[in-house]
Amino acid sequence: MRILAFLGTVFVLQTAQAQDWVIASSSGRAEAGQRFEILVLAPQEPLLTQELAVRIKLEVAEISITMAATGPARDGRRSYAGTMPAAAAGPVTLQLLDRPSNALVLVVARRDAEHPAAGPAREEREPPLSENDPMYFVVGTRGGTTARFQLSLKYRLFDIGSGIGQVRPWLSGLYFGYTQTSLWDLSAESRAFRDTSYRPSLFWKWERADERKFLFDGARLGLEHESNGGQGDRSRSVNIAFVRPEWRWKAGNGGSFAFTPKLYAYLDKEDNPDIDDYRGFVDWRVRWDSGGIWIATAVLRYGTADKGSVLVDLSRRTRDLKFGPVSTYLHVQFFTGYGEDILDYNLRRKSQLRFGFAIVP
Repeated sequence: MRILAFLGTVFVLQTAQAQDWVIASSSGRAEAGQRFEILVLAPQEPLLTQELAVRIKLEVAEISITMAATGPARDGRRSYAGTMPAAAAGPVTLQLLDRPSNALVLVVARRDAEHPAAGPAREEREPPLSENDPMYFVVGTRGGTTARFQLSLKYRLFDIGSGIGQVRPWLSGLYFGYTQTSLWDLSAESRAFRDTSYRPSLFWKWERADERKFLFDGARLGLEHESNGGQGDRSRSVNIAFVRPEWRWKAGNGGSFAFTPKLYAYLDKEDNPDIDDYRGFVDWRVRWDSGGIWIATAVLRYGTADKGSVLVDLSRRTRDLKFGPVSTYLHVQFFTGYGEDILDYNLRRKSQLRFGFAIVP
């Protein structure tokens, strides 16, 4: 890596006359949240001021930082130092903000990613295919034995490192999501599924990339379809446009608290025109994470007819319970109110307490 970085530095130095300004790095590497240095070449030495503004591109975000000279200018060259943003990871691109220059790529490492013992709260670069909502399987016996399980994934449509995602970095925040929730009646003679909800979605996701204060820490904006695939009187479907702002706060011992309400408008609800009486227009969602060991989530819906529902999930990581190489979670779920499934959106059944496991809490 050092040899490649040295050859890259030699190359950009040799092309200095082809560029008005040239920036280079002796190592080609940096660490998130830590000091790093670059070498700057200018067409005229007096232009190498004490400070220079640098633009750093991270995924869909761009951050500007100020780098200070570490010594005097010599032969049209001067070294500058600054702090790499804490949110940086993997390859990032640097360019001078107010001067025409080449683009310098640095590989940024994260200290918590290099040392897994730092705990599960560490941030990692998200792969193209990843989890979306929780995934679990739980069983309860109140009013007959029933199981509820959910699968949920999202797929990033464009990669920032190639193709159109490289030309238009904001497109790397575009995702296709899919969530499937089923209620399984295990006490019925044929053990049939009572209902299944299918929820494909298309949304744009943004997350704050640095520690600067902003109105919120992240957001999702998109379209979602939900239906049960039924026919006739059993058909249920809605189409919505939604926005989901996200606020997060750090808690002690690596924990966190998040408030992520999902606000939506119904675009089509022909199969169930009064569904807003029971669901309303907001899913009020809060989540507490002790640092990956205990995780609790609550979702409240309150309809326009003063009818609604509450869903509470509590998970406990099993790796600390000496169950062997099992990375799942023990999972407890409580539901009360109207519309546990979209088929019965306007019916209130007995409150349910179910137990099982979660893959993603």
